[in-house]
Amino acid sequence: MLTPFTWDDLQYFLAVARTGQLSSAARTLRTSHATVSRRIDRLEFTLKAKLFERNPRGYELTTVGRRLVETVERIEAEAERLQSDISEGGSLLRGVVRISAPEGFSNFFFVERLKDLAVSHPNITVELITIQQIMALSRKEADVAVTLDPPKAGPYVSEKVMDYTLHIYAARSYLTGKPPITGKEDLLGHFFIGYVQDMIFSPGLDYLRDVHTGLRASFQSSSIFAQLTATRGGRGLCILPRYIAERFPELEMVLPDDVELRRGYWLTCHQDLADVPRIRSVMDFILTTSRVNERLFVRAE
Repeated sequence: MLTPFTWDDLQYFLAVARTGQLSSAARTLRTSHATVSRRIDRLEFTLKAKLFERNPRGYELTTVGRRLVETVERIEAEAERLQSDISEGGSLLRGVVRISAPEGFSNFFFVERLKDLAVSHPNITVELITIQQIMALSRKEADVAVTLDPPKAGPYVSEKVMDYTLHIYAARSYLTGKPPITGKEDLLGHFFIGYVQDMIFSPGLDYLRDVHTGLRASFQSSSIFAQLTATRGGRGLCILPRYIAERFPELEMVLPDDVELRRGYWLTCHQDLADVPRIRSVMDFILTTSRVNERLFVRAE
C-alpha cells in the first residue's frame, strides 16, 4: 500500500511549484524551510515519482510535476469555491496571487491602491513582478498578467482593462533657451529619451517611430522610471504615459495638439485559474479600480 498523503502535502507541492524555492514557499506557507523539504520528499516517495529537479537556481518541475500541477490546481480551485460559498461572499479568501505587470502601471498606480485590496481581502498575499517581458502564464510563473497586448493564442482568459494616452514631455529646465517646437519636424533637433531598441518586447512600446520615423533616442533604458528620472533632470524629450508625467509639475507637454498616442492594458490569466476565487477577486479588483480611475489614464477631450 502507498503511504497516504493529505491535501496539505499538495499545498506544499503547489507552493514550491509556483515559487521555485523552498525558502519562498516556506514564507508563503508560514512554516520552515525544513518542513517544506520534508513534505516534498514525502510526496515524491508516496507517488514514486520525481516531481522536481534540484539545481542551484532552485526547484524546477519535471514533466510529471507539471502534469501534477494542473491536477492540484483544479483541486485547489474546487476547495476555494467551497470555502467561498461557506464564508458567504468570500470573506475567508486566502492564499498567494502572483501578478506580472509593467513597471509604470505597477509603481505609479497599482501599488498605491493595494491598501484597498488588503481591506477587502486581508488574507490574500500579493506578489508583484515588474519585469520587462511577459511572464509565461503557461508555466504558471504568474497567476495574472497585466500586458500591453492580449495573447494571440493559447488557453487564456483575457479582458481589456482600459486605454491610456501618451504624450511628449520635457522638463521646463530643458526647454528654456531652446528653439520653440511648433511641429514634428522641430523634434529632430532635440535629444530624445526612450527604450533600448533591441529590448522592446511589444510593438506598442516603439513610440518614437509612431511620432516621426527619423527620431532616435540618445539615451535609452529598459526602465520607464529611469526614463522619467532623466526627463525630469533635463536630459531631453520623452514619450511618457499621461498618468505618470502629470504627477510632476516640472514637466511640460510638448505639441499637445499634434502628438497623442493611445495604448491599452489587458488583464490575462490561464483559463484553469480564471475561476479560482482568490485570483478572480484580485482580477476584479484590478479591473474595477482601474476603470473607476479612468480619468487619470486618458486625456480629457
